[in-house]
Amino acid sequence: PASLAAIFSQLQQAMNQAGDGIDWSIALRQGEQAAAAEQRQLTDEERARYDQAFQVASLWLDEAVDVSSLPSGPELLTRRSWVAAPMPVWSQLAEPVALSISDSLTRVMSEQAPEEMRSMIQGASRMLRGVGGTLFAMQLGQVVGQLATEGVSGGDIGLPLIEDGRAAILPQNVAEFGTDLEIPADQVELYLAVRELAHARLFRHARWLRLHMITSITTFAKGIDIDLDRLERLADGFDPSNTDELRDAVVNGELIRPRSESQQAALDRLETMLALIEGWVDVATEQATLRLPKAAQIAETIRRRRASGGPAESALATLVGLELRPRRLRDAAAMWRAVTDAVGVEGRDALWAHPDIVPTSADLDDPAALVARLTGAGATDSTADEEFDQALQQLLRGETPATPDDEAPDDEAPADADPEGDAPTNG
Repeated sequence: PASLAAIFSQLQQAMNQAGDGIDWSIALRQGEQAAAAEQRQLTDEERARYDQAFQVASLWLDEAVDVSSLPSGPELLTRRSWVAAPMPVWSQLAEPVALSISDSLTRVMSEQAPEEMRSMIQGASRMLRGVGGTLFAMQLGQVVGQLATEGVSGGDIGLPLIEDGRAAILPQNVAEFGTDLEIPADQVELYLAVRELAHARLFRHARWLRLHMITSITTFAKGIDIDLDRLERLADGFDPSNTDELRDAVVNGELIRPRSESQQAALDRLETMLALIEGWVDVATEQATLRLPKAAQIAETIRRRRASGGPAESALATLVGLELRPRRLRDAAAMWRAVTDAVGVEGRDALWAHPDIVPTSADLDDPAALVARLTGAGATDSTADEEFDQALQQLLRGETPATPDDEAPDDEAPADADPEGDAPTNG
C-alpha cells in the first residue's frame, strides 16, 4: 500500500494540469508522429499536375451531377496534415467510447480496492479517469496516423472528415495506390480527383448530411457497453506504472460488449446511409469519367480495396466498435443508376434535399418501387396515392407540398373551383 500510494501521488500530480475531459492533443501528437515516419513533401510539379486534374474533373462532374461546384479549390495534403485536418472529427466520434472506458475503470478500481485504500483511490479518481482516457487517445492517434498512410483523399473512407466545401487529395498515397495498376498515373489522378470532388460536393449540397452522419455515429458510440467483468479482472492486478495489459485490452476491443439489438439496428441505419453516399459517388464518378479509357479498371480496384479495407481501418473498427465499410454498396449503386435512368440527374440529386425523402433500406431492396413512386408509374385511382405522388413531385421541384390545413372547408367552395366539384386550378 505504501508503494502504491507513492505511485498514485506522482501520477496525480502529473494529471493535475489536465481538465475533466480527455486531452485529445495526445492523439494529435501520436498521429502526426506515426504519419510523418515515411512522409515526403509535395513538389511543384505535383501541384501543377493536380491543379490541372482538378480543373478537368470539375468540368466533367458538372455534366454528371446537379450539385454546385465547391467555393474553394481542393487541397493537396501531406500525410501529417491529413492527420491534423480531421482530428477534431475523430475525437468527437471516439469520445463517447473513451469516456465510457475511463469512467468504468474509475468505478471498478474504486470498488475493487481494499477498504483501507478506498478513500485514497476515490481522491485519485480524476487521475484514474485520466489514465483510461490517455491510453485511448494515444491508441486513436496511432490508428489515425496509420490511416494517413492508406487513405488517398479526404472522403476515402466515406465519413465526413473534412469540413463541408473542402476536397483534399494525398498525392503520396495516390502514387502508391497506382504503382501496381499498369495504368497511366495521370488517369489514376484524374479519376480520384473526380471521386473526391463528387464526395465533397454532395456534402456541401446536402447541408444536413454531415451533421446527420456525425450525430448517428456519436449516438451509436454512446450506446456501447463496457464489459465490467473483464475490467474487474484487469483491476485485480492493475499496476499504474505498467499499463500494458490495460492498453492491450483497449487496443483489441476486449472491453466492448457485443452489440445489443438496438445497437445493431442503429448500425444498420448508419450502414445504409454510408452505402447511399458511396453508391451515389460511384455512379456520379462513373458517369463523369466516361471519357477516361481506364476508368473501369480503376473503379474495380477501388471496389476491391473498399471491400477488404486496410489494417488501420480494422484497428479503428476494433477500437470504437464501428465498421466503416457499407455492405450494401452494390445495391445502392444499382438503385442510383435505376433512379437516374427514370428521372434523370436532376431528379436523382433532388432526393438529397431533405432527410425525409432520401431513399431507405427498403428502397435498396426494391428499387423498382422507388422508381414507380418517383415517376407515378402504376399509380392507382386512389386519392391517397395521387396526393402522395403529387407531394413527392413538389418536394423534388423544391416546392412546399400543400397540407390539409391549406384546403378550404367542405361547405365553402374555393373561388376558382369548378361548380361540379373538380379540384381547384393552380393560379
